[in-house]
Amino acid sequence: MDSLLPLGTAPRPATGDELAARLRDTLRDAGRGQVHGLDEARIEASLDGADVHSLELDLTGVAVGVPAQGSAAEAPSWEPDIVSRDEAVLRTLRLEAHPLTAVDLPVDLAAELQGVRFAWVAGADGSVGAEIVEPSEDSPVTGSARLAVSREGLAGTVRGLLTVALAGNGIQLTDFDLRIDQTGPRDAAIAIEASIKKGMFLSAKITATASAAVDAHMVLTVGDVQLSSGNPIVGALLGAVKGRVEAVAGQRIDLAEALPPGVRLTDVRLDVGDEIVVSAQLG
Repeated sequence: MDSLLPLGTAPRPATGDELAARLRDTLRDAGRGQVHGLDEARIEASLDGADVHSLELDLTGVAVGVPAQGSAAEAPSWEPDIVSRDEAVLRTLRLEAHPLTAVDLPVDLAAELQGVRFAWVAGADGSVGAEIVEPSEDSPVTGSARLAVSREGLAGTVRGLLTVALAGNGIQLTDFDLRIDQTGPRDAAIAIEASIKKGMFLSAKITATASAAVDAHMVLTVGDVQLSSGNPIVGALLGAVKGRVEAVAGQRIDLAEALPPGVRLTDVRLDVGDEIVVSAQLG
């Protein structure tokens, strides 16, 4: 979503209930045709002068990325001629969903942020809204987040997406297995075995493996990326992309550096069991 959030016509919301109602309308417009169940979502807000003391969004039961029948119209962007700004702070933002459905995967989500800076803005056309202000060292954002998905559900979603992708090329996915093993507090090994079939005569098993690890400095390293098949014909076809896939090995992504100056990632944790849980701490 854009850093500008439309909230209807002037004047700006004067009560928490009014802000919650306008936010629901904004989210509904932004997710037109792709987000369902927002009418049942719980949105509660309380104001303290210009500041928002707290904003709570419970998106349990909401489904994201499930297209409605027909093509969904794209929500118009809001680009007002801003005539005034009134700086404020969202002191506490709580977001949860138990669960929210993304595509067809139930996702359990809980997050809490403190110190989110924004500005109430007014447009020359009589519209009002909020403009998110990027955090800084002097005005940091703190908080935590936790995301969990079932191992079985994740495997099913990946299989479904892969089935659709292969079908577009006339390839049938006949078997699929996704394995994720925890190898450390922030480390995991990933293995995929898939069997494919094309026409009457071509069938093969494909194996893909990789590892991912986040170190104490919050740097993600992807390693051990391999793609192979025992079928020589399929192996030759994979050769066209194998180099690009295996080139991912050894890449390092500084997660902390990728965030704005006022958002400091202090810890990431991974727990793999019947659920795959990723948690993060900001401070």
